[in-house]
Amino acid sequence: MLSEKSAAVVRTTLPLVGASIDEITSVFYRRMFEAHPELLRDLFNRGNQVNGTQSRALAGSIAGFAAMLVHDPGRRPDQLLARIAHKHASLGITAQQYTIVHRHLFEAIGAVLGDAVTSEVAAAWDEVYWLMAGALIAMETRLYAEAGVADGDVWRRWRVVGRLEETDEVVTFMLRPADRAPAPLFRPGQYVSVRAELPDGARQIRQYSLSCAPGGTDRWISVKRIRGAVDGEVSNWLHDKVDEGDVLSVSAPFGDVVLDDGDSPVLLASAGIGSTPMISMLAHLAATGATRPVTVVHADRCERTHPFRGDLALLTDKLPNATAHVWYEHPEGPWPAERTGLADLSAIEIADGTQVLMCGPVPFMRSIRGQLLERGVPASRIHYEAFGPDLGL
Repeated sequence: MLSEKSAAVVRTTLPLVGASIDEITSVFYRRMFEAHPELLRDLFNRGNQVNGTQSRALAGSIAGFAAMLVHDPGRRPDQLLARIAHKHASLGITAQQYTIVHRHLFEAIGAVLGDAVTSEVAAAWDEVYWLMAGALIAMETRLYAEAGVADGDVWRRWRVVGRLEETDEVVTFMLRPADRAPAPLFRPGQYVSVRAELPDGARQIRQYSLSCAPGGTDRWISVKRIRGAVDGEVSNWLHDKVDEGDVLSVSAPFGDVVLDDGDSPVLLASAGIGSTPMISMLAHLAATGATRPVTVVHADRCERTHPFRGDLALLTDKLPNATAHVWYEHPEGPWPAERTGLADLSAIEIADGTQVLMCGPVPFMRSIRGQLLERGVPASRIHYEAFGPDLGL
């Protein structure tokens, strides 16, 4: 709860901070990486720093949290912060790193806003920061405890026991604990982090959804090759350098967009490589003999680029109340005209109480969300997983 005095100050200065926050975060990252180059080398995604998405995500989360505190103080921030906490836990973030961020962030605020940052303004925003940081630290501590690891100690060695070329762009790596100890449990839809040891000495980290059903010894990740000198450096390393017998450093599973075990109808919507968490959910439903209504929607460029195309048909056939609807933007073979182009939900039946889980490019998810809202699906029933910094829909 933000104090009344600080709430008044934040309410007054929020437009100023909001208007300048992109510049603030730019200065913040530059200063922090100058003081702690190991953070950019071994923790932060270098590609996201180049394209600016990480800065915008940080700006949005801070501004959103502050706006919630002053304009909607009765609302719990858990939903806003849960996604950040899961991502932080998958990276092994610890409470000490929040102190580093605090120092350089407030130096950046002072540098950008100058005399507008009075002692009163600084104190009010300091309170906002530590309310947000404190909530995240508490969430992350709980996540580490649930994973059965010490704070930040999420890494474990996993051996590649198989490699499957799904498409020209997507490879599935089948992993097994290198120490032969039991594999940690996960929920369908969760992801793991992979820490790549790159030729320049950096240990860059990326998250990949688990694409197999929970249970068993192995864990599968399916990685799309991202073209680009920086933003695709880990995916290209995995595709070009990692083969059966190699050992990877992989985190415990995290992620808050997961399939529940209820019996309500569920809609799984994906596009492109966004099918990875959805195929895990579908495999789980098939493995557990689920009888709930399941609707699968997938969009892709063409048949050749569609990962898990055969698996989708096989798993859907195993479920008594499942239907699949696939759109190809540019089909290469005979394909129904009504399934050519972008995904259109207008002719698909959506039962009352349907829970929606979706993953894919932001324009796809924004379109699906808009169509669902027009059909009367409550926003509270629409959940999405974003690959990369979450810039919102």
